[in-house]
Amino acid sequence: MKVAVAGCCHGALDKMYETLELLQRRHNVRPDLLLCCGDFQAVRNEADLRCMAVPAKYRHMQTFYRYYSGEKKAPVLTVFIGGNHEASNHLQELPYGGWVAPNIYYLGYAGVVRFRGVRIGGISGIFKSHDYRKGHFECPPYNQQTIRSAYHVRNIEVFKLKQLKRPIDIFMSHDWPRSIYHYGNKKQLLKMKSFFRQEVESNTLGSPAASELLQHLKPTYWFSAHLHVKFAAFMQHETNSKDELPKATKFLALDKCLPHRDFLQQIIDVEHDPNAGDSLEYDAEWIAILKATNSLVNVTQSSWNMPEKNGLHAKWDYSVTEEAIKEVLEELNNDLKIPCNFTLTAACYDPSKPQKNMEPVHTINPQTTEFCAQFGLTDINDRIQQAKEEGSGRGECEEEEEEEMDSTGSAEEPSEYNTDNSGLSSFNPDEIMLDEEGGDEDLSTCSVDPSPDHPPEFSTSFSDIRVMPDSMAVSSDDATDSNNEELEKSGGSKQVEEKSSTERSLKRIGGDENGNSGVKKIKRRNQAIYAAEDEDKTD
Repeated sequence: MKVAVAGCCHGALDKMYETLELLQRRHNVRPDLLLCCGDFQAVRNEADLRCMAVPAKYRHMQTFYRYYSGEKKAPVLTVFIGGNHEASNHLQELPYGGWVAPNIYYLGYAGVVRFRGVRIGGISGIFKSHDYRKGHFECPPYNQQTIRSAYHVRNIEVFKLKQLKRPIDIFMSHDWPRSIYHYGNKKQLLKMKSFFRQEVESNTLGSPAASELLQHLKPTYWFSAHLHVKFAAFMQHETNSKDELPKATKFLALDKCLPHRDFLQQIIDVEHDPNAGDSLEYDAEWIAILKATNSLVNVTQSSWNMPEKNGLHAKWDYSVTEEAIKEVLEELNNDLKIPCNFTLTAACYDPSKPQKNMEPVHTINPQTTEFCAQFGLTDINDRIQQAKEEGSGRGECEEEEEEEMDSTGSAEEPSEYNTDNSGLSSFNPDEIMLDEEGGDEDLSTCSVDPSPDHPPEFSTSFSDIRVMPDSMAVSSDDATDSNNEELEKSGGSKQVEEKSSTERSLKRIGGDENGNSGVKKIKRRNQAIYAAEDEDKTD
């Protein structure tokens, strides 16, 4: 089965699908499935634009609305996750996933599906420690804070995914797993993106939550986007026992939608079940996990930790038994096909009748209602509306105190991280900038990509094989200086060879003892870039 993988398409669906059709004509290559790793921008109308966290001058309608209205149909089954530049109000309608248009499926906050026997998982959004332990409390109309926090990864989604026991073939995240750059051509990466150097050397680039999932799930493939640069890596995972077979993950980070000659390098052949149908299917284990963790759903701003084996929780293991999976199959009469029940829930953009003052509203999507009723799950949006009506939304006055608590978490808690260094990765001249520290700043002063040229090509072959050492494991003190033992290849061979424990520790540049690196220095440097290039036309 041929699977095409795209990075941030930023709403340019026509361009993306035309590229695939061009591939078919010129190279006789037709993918069976298209995966998109976030910043999809499923914008239906002007109200959706107002819910997208980008400066006003980058709020363009693009072409998704044509697929939403039925004017066009995606020529290939498309599955995507959310990023940090999305119509959050639209995606929020489908917290457990669903169709945003015919043949275009959103995986939800986190999700696992199957296609032709291939198991595909993903997690939407980007990591920010100050929102990580909160519930999904946001709803439109958003304010300056919630328009951003709406796309921040939450610990409950990571917790659910960590209950998976069966192998995952493909996994997607928007931001990169932290430390993945140590398993690829790091020198070439820093040559193309020199402003990543501080974060790479201090091992703070990327998401610690995604890194935690990478270590747990060990998928065959992991795809990411966000940083607008192509990067390949190969991670050989350590085994937990002598009886466990060694596993490895092929990682590929995607650039923005590229010309056809580059897109061709982003099509992979994946082993599949030749007897499986051509329909997208639910994953029985994932459905069983959703049912098992339903009591953990939180729609408040209050911060809380997921259950763990620390003497404070009566139950901490929410992985499911074969019996629970069998029950899901029986409920569905062994028919896992996801129903094609796409429904219009908002007016579609009409170029002849623009409505610039259209306001977003909080909508409950019939797809979610049907899904929750079928499996006995909590409709998150319905719960949010109930909380609003009852005036029971809690935690608003505690937000400042909770953010301070985020920086003092225990190193023994795997779902807490004491600094928000992943935010540094947002300071990328190739990415739309938002000042995460500000409150009501003028978003129109930000800019993007100072250079429209694509970065130089480099091999996407997965030749840099490294074993993940214990010292690379994510912990809440991962922002301080550490002695990370780096493993290097010997000559042109793929034989893995460990360096001695006296390897020079990675040094933080401009950081303080609390792990707060020189964020403002990076910000000033990049703001200078934005100011110089503010009038440039960007993709």
